Amino acid sequence: MHSTTPPQERAILVGVEVKGSHPPIPLEDSVEELAQLADTAGALVVGRLLQRIERPSPFYLGRGKLQELQALKEATQATLVIFDDELTPGQQRNLEEALKVKVIDRSALILDIFAKHARTRAGRLQVELAQHQYLLPRLVGQWAHLERLGGGIGTRGPGESQLETDRRLIRKRIQRLENALQEVRAQRTVQRTRRRTAGLPVVSLVGYTNAGKSTLFNALTHAAVRAEDRLFSTLDPVTRRIVLPDGTFALLTDTVGFIHKLPPTLVAAFHATLEELEEATVLLHVVDITHRNARQQVQVVDETLESLGLATKPRVLALNKVDKLAPVQVSPAVSALGLSVREKTVLVSAAHRWGLDTLCEVLAETIHEVEESRRVVHFVN
Repeated sequence: MHSTTPPQERAILVGVEVKGSHPPIPLEDSVEELAQLADTAGALVVGRLLQRIERPSPFYLGRGKLQELQALKEATQATLVIFDDELTPGQQRNLEEALKVKVIDRSALILDIFAKHARTRAGRLQVELAQHQYLLPRLVGQWAHLERLGGGIGTRGPGESQLETDRRLIRKRIQRLENALQEVRAQRTVQRTRRRTAGLPVVSLVGYTNAGKSTLFNALTHAAVRAEDRLFSTLDPVTRRIVLPDGTFALLTDTVGFIHKLPPTLVAAFHATLEELEEATVLLHVVDITHRNARQQVQVVDETLESLGLATKPRVLALNKVDKLAPVQVSPAVSALGLSVREKTVLVSAAHRWGLDTLCEVLAETIHEVEESRRVVHFVN
């Protein structure tokens, strides 16, 4: 008997910081986050390599670090190298030729995780679209075996024709996926219209991945949405009805988490899902107050919402996992976030159901304010 389960991939993580850049997450912490992503994808991390450079090279790394990476690969018997930044197609080809192992970047890793966790038809369509958009400019490397002969008679024609065939097939597939997603968006538009007709306010959960959104969703709705201590354990949006303290009903929606260096193709492909946020009455921003980069994570979520045109959407902050802090640590942790005094914040522990009554009261108050302001605008107009 032979096992058909593929062996676990052994991965080396590579983080590079270009001097003069100001990333929101420090290099070391970004690579630690990359390790969590690799674990979620099922890889075993066997080594890490960090470098700060003046500018990226054709190998992205400096020549000395590339040699160090080659030696580390041999010593650890690594079968995969994962870069923390998006590589150009040329850099990826150069690295694979030099290292003789598969090389991927953060974008490809996130796409793989999303493909693994997509459950609904809409989720699978969105992930496949993003994967094809990512693959299209990287097709040349798929036909490197024809290029090694140096072109010429018997090699140049077949390679080019096959490459163009693949490009045409992928472009056609992208078009079909985009058409299918247009149907999904139309269906969700109908659903949102029904919600508006029913007059139910919508509260959408947002936050950095692994901040505890799904755990809070389960605590508020008594649902059983998958909640794990892993990045991107939830992908497809889920909506449930909740009862507010004043006896009225609202819809609570759990959406995909954000992360820094999120692939642009993924943001574009998931527009059908992120449209749920546009229709929200209130955004419930869940923050892991215990994380050492909590302030930077809040900044990443703020920037992502701004890029989606949602910066002015009414928002309530749920500062989660307060149970992990000693009482004397709470005030300094809140101050470290640098929040505006105008932002409504509530301390909660989703896991222990602490502070949920207060959170629901603040949500009801905020919804009432939003609806009142809408009535005033309608009256004036």
